[in-house]
Formats: sequence, structure tokens, C-alpha cells
Amino acid sequence: MTLTLTINGDAVRLKDISPTMTLLEYLRASGRVGTKEGCGDGDCGACTVAIVAEGADGKAHYQAMNSCLIPLASVAGREIITVEGVANGALHPVQAAMVETLGSQCGYCTPGFIMSLFTAYYDRHVDDPSLEGNLCRCTGYLSIRRAAELVSEALPDDAFAEQLIHTTTDFTALDYSGNEQQFYRPTQLSDVLALLQQHPDAKLVAGATDLGLEMSHHSQSFPVMVSLEAVAELKHVEQTPDAVVIGAAVPLSHIETNLPGIFPSLDEMLHWFAARQIRNRATLGGNLGTASPIGDLPPVLLALDAELTIASTTGTRSVPLADFFKGYRQTDLKLGEVIVSVTIPKAIASGAVRRLSQSYKIGKRGTDDISIVAAAFTIDLDASDHIIHARLAYGGVAATPVRAIAVEAMLIGQLWSLATIQNIKPTLKAAFTPLTDLRGSADYRKLLIANLFEKFFVESQPLVYLK
Repeated sequence: MTLTLTINGDAVRLKDISPTMTLLEYLRASGRVGTKEGCGDGDCGACTVAIVAEGADGKAHYQAMNSCLIPLASVAGREIITVEGVANGALHPVQAAMVETLGSQCGYCTPGFIMSLFTAYYDRHVDDPSLEGNLCRCTGYLSIRRAAELVSEALPDDAFAEQLIHTTTDFTALDYSGNEQQFYRPTQLSDVLALLQQHPDAKLVAGATDLGLEMSHHSQSFPVMVSLEAVAELKHVEQTPDAVVIGAAVPLSHIETNLPGIFPSLDEMLHWFAARQIRNRATLGGNLGTASPIGDLPPVLLALDAELTIASTTGTRSVPLADFFKGYRQTDLKLGEVIVSVTIPKAIASGAVRRLSQSYKIGKRGTDDISIVAAAFTIDLDASDHIIHARLAYGGVAATPVRAIAVEAMLIGQLWSLATIQNIKPTLKAAFTPLTDLRGSADYRKLLIANLFEKFFVESQPLVYLK
């Protein structure tokens, strides 16, 4: 049985290789050592490669991805560009710009920067956000920023641009075994459910940004893996007048592009969720299915009263997200079930005239860090500014993502005012019993729980209120 992919234009056919070997491990073992291993977390960007994948517009794009987190079988049939393939006989414009601006010192991080600049160059978005997933400890970034500015106005017209026109992003079904491991990539939901009947303990994988850590750091291997990347039923985004339905396997970068302005709290958290390399692969279903208490998106979706559609061979069922998390890393999913989609209602509460909604993420770094506390709030107000609907949701304060339900009930009927907020803060601080760990103490987290709600109130007021 053969695993086939294309690297720098060359077809590669692999046999008897572990499907859970990371793409980075394979690249370096095969002599393509320009791609570096840094943190192994998807944080530093030294391992960045470009993979041709479908963008939010449905067209083929070069997308920056962390090769340290990608199971090798997940890129079967894909076109991959590494730093060795960029020059193509002469310096690529992004490489020439880095040389001209002296953007490299020790050089270890440079290949990753080149690949991020490369993908941004062909999307015509060479800017600071395109480099947010790459860390450098030598240059201070200014010279790298200058390199990005040099190529930001260039019009890509070369063999790489031509390749995008002719490269398909369609997935084909895959059934591969190697090193006593089995990797399936079905293209229909019915096939996924059938496979889960045959292999109840199979590991589901989509973007692998969380699962990849287990493979990268803990050398975990899984006897059977079922990829959801190619399942069309899990990759749709639909809007109706009443709701937005997001497929469980839709990459977060697609949500970010296709749904701006509808849910401000979702827009905000997606920005801080992680760097572009992660958002190009991470999925909504994955972020919920892992049931991490510090997942960034669950608080947002809890505050928006999201609902999950879950499928099995016996049919589908709907579960409010508030009922989905059962304990630490435990969910309401039963054996053989798969998250199909997330539905987020648009409507505000009956009798409300306006909605206030926002999210916050507190971490030691910006986009490339785990939350100390994440919070999301939704408040619906009537014409006299009294609260008729309240949702206060948090991550990092309990064994699961959680709502402050008792506090929500206390807010109903109260005037949306600073006095109300100050009165509720002591109760809010006592609502949870967070842990102390290396990221923050329990007392610090309690302060954040209350103070972030006050911050939300202050930011919701007209500037005249703050004078």
C-alpha cells in the first residue's frame, strides 16, 4: 500500500511508513532539513511549510502550516512546498527581500519566515499578521518587517502562481496501513460512521493541531485513525435569517474570512485563537471535541447559546453546548458519534432592542499562547437598558468550559450600569474555584473572572460615559 504526495514538484511514494509520523519528521529524515524543528508545539513557526489547499473562497491557495503537527497521512495527495523548493533556480522575491534587508542573523528561524512570506505573497497579503506565527530571537523583527514591506506590492506572476491555477484541492478517499497502523480518509459521513462501527476506538482527526502535540511531544501512535478532512457534509458554512451553521471540519481561517461582523465575540476570539498556521488547519469540531477546559472557542459559543448536531448510524441529535461538557476532557459524545455542525442563533431575546457581546483572552503572549482565562459575554437589553438576557462564559476556571449560571440569573431585570456590575463582582469572584498553576494563581484567575466582566461593561459604553 502506497502513500503518495508531492514535495517541491516531485512525486513521493512511501510504503511501510507510520501514518502518524509527522510531516516534519519525514521531511528531515528524507534530507529536507531546511525545515527546522523548534518548539514542536506549532508556536515558533520554524517548521512552516506551504501546502496547496482550498481557501475560504473555494480556490486553491498556498497556505502556511506547521509541519510539526501534521500526520504524514493527512497530506496524502497534497502539493507541499518547503524552503528548498522556493528558489527554483534563482532567489524568490521574498528571499531576495530578506537578503536585502538583512532579515536573517543566526538563520534558524529564517526558513519558517520565508515560507510564511511565500504564502502571503501569493495571497497578496504580505503584512504583519502573515508573520504572527513565526518567532525570531535575533533580529528584533524590524528587518523582517521591512522585507515584508518590500514585496507587499509585488504582483506574483511566476510558475508558482501558474501552479495554483492547475492544482486541484479535491480530496480522494484513502485507506492506508503502515507500521501496524491504519489511516482512513473517507469522503462521506456515512463512511465515517461505518468505520466507527468497525473500529470503536478509532481516533478521529481533522486539523490535528491538538492531536499533533501528542504525536510530536509524547510520541503517541494510534492503531486506527479516521480523518474527517475530506467529508463534504462537515465542511459547509450556511447562513439563514435566524442562524449560522458551521460544519465541524471547517478550518477556522475559513470562518474568520466568511463570517466577519456577524458575531463580534467570535471575530475577536478567532483573532487571538492562534497564529495563521494553526487557524489554517484547526477546526470548530476539534476545538469542542477535545473538551479542553482552556479551549478558546467554547466560552464564545456558550455565550451565544450554540447547539451541536451529532450523528451516528441511528440518526442525528441536537445537543445544546451547555449540556455537552460532562467533565475534564469528557463530553456527551457516545461511541460511534461524530460532531457534524455547530448552529449559532442570530436572534436576540424577545423584547430586547440591542445586544452587547464580546470575548477576551488573557495569556502570557498574544496569538501564540494558551489562555490563562478566556471569557465571553452576551447581554441583551430592553429599551430602558434593563437586562433581559445574560450569558457569562469562561474557560480556564473549572474542569470544563462553564457558564456563571447563578450570576446570569441575578442579572436579569437589573439596570445595565456600573453600580450593577460592582454589586455583582463579589458573587462572580466566588462563582468558581480555579486551580493555581504555572500560568496563574487561583486568586489571579478569580480577579480576572470579575474584572473582565467590568471591562466588558466599560467598553460597551459611549465614550462620553468615560469622561
